[in-house]
Amino acid sequence: MADGKRRTVRDLRRGNRALVLQRLYFDGPLSRQELGPATGLSSGSISNVVSELVTEGLLEEAGIVDSDGGRPRTLLRVAPASGLLIGIDIGETRVRAELFDLSFTELARTERPLAQHGYDVDRIVSHVRAAVADVLRDGDADPGLLLGVGIGVPGIVEHSADGAVVHGQTIGWNAVPFEQLLRKAVDIPSEAPLFIDNGAKTLGQAEMWFGGGRGAASAAVALIGSGVGACVVHAATPDESARTDALEWGHTVVHIRGRRCRCGSLGCLEAYAGAEALRERRREAGVAPATADTDDMADTDDETALAALLAAAYPLDGPADSAALALLDETAAYLGAAVADLINLFRPERILLGGWAGLQLGPHLLPQVRRYAAEYALEHAAARTTIELGRLGADAVTVGAATLPLSDFLTRGGTRPVRVT
Repeated sequence: MADGKRRTVRDLRRGNRALVLQRLYFDGPLSRQELGPATGLSSGSISNVVSELVTEGLLEEAGIVDSDGGRPRTLLRVAPASGLLIGIDIGETRVRAELFDLSFTELARTERPLAQHGYDVDRIVSHVRAAVADVLRDGDADPGLLLGVGIGVPGIVEHSADGAVVHGQTIGWNAVPFEQLLRKAVDIPSEAPLFIDNGAKTLGQAEMWFGGGRGAASAAVALIGSGVGACVVHAATPDESARTDALEWGHTVVHIRGRRCRCGSLGCLEAYAGAEALRERRREAGVAPATADTDDMADTDDETALAALLAAAYPLDGPADSAALALLDETAAYLGAAVADLINLFRPERILLGGWAGLQLGPHLLPQVRRYAAEYALEHAAARTTIELGRLGADAVTVGAATLPLSDFLTRGGTRPVRVT
């Protein structure tokens, strides 16, 4: 075996710590006796690792349970207060940041709208800097406990030794050295890492860990907001080094020579199913405004416009607007065809529709999306895929972003990196 591939005693110790932390985090509380079968480690290794982690404050007792005829067993869990996580969603309409402890209890949050300035890079960096400062202050947090900051962004993210670079064609970002810009601007300890990834990818990780994808061997998770994206997750459990691939699903063509997409191409799914496109299609279809407040759709944000479209199609009283219903049925058909592509290409066990617009559209369109997907997908593949709504709500991208530093921390066995400056 080559020297560079040999496992040192330090590697073995870190691996054992990671096994114990991961099992306790995702399956705990557990006793020392239960940790042995769960991790495959010997009782001696369990005893040594647990003693270390308790001494470091990463584990704490979580009660006592009776055993069959033996001494009562002490349950252990990962101590929620032993670390802090920040998740940030750079969405289409706002920058949202949340501070969590290790149990994902929200300690503070803040939002900053983007409507006036769009995706100006300097403005986004300023928003992130201020948001991090706000949540640390409002959560009365010790920055020394910060395990890292995770950030979900639109576009393609490339990682290199110089940090994450973002290519966001639809938002006007061309090879933006986002991690370098943030590291210079954001006031966090130098050893606290930054993790930047595609927003659909962070949404997918959140749903797989805590939401509708939990327990699935594979899943495709769609993010439908002002734009459209998706990711495919190829393993079910976080400690199996699951592979998560971000997909530019919104820019797959669903209509040859169709509507112009904001990426510049023609006939993209995003040009039909994104909330920004739905606002334009509603205006073109002549759907009457639900209230006087939504009369001028050119000056209405995407969230207000989508709510008005749904109110017109599914009013609480009175007749439904036939043009609105037709538009939404056509949208369900485009989504169903695009979902069928996911089924045929990846054969996931589950498909989850999420994102703020997806969660608003889903309760009305999900039966139609399923029907159209079944029509367009191969029968054998479709029969093995369920199509559901995501379960984590509008904060799913933020939660998923915060899982990025948590995943790194657990994989490293609870050790904190030392940043070389």
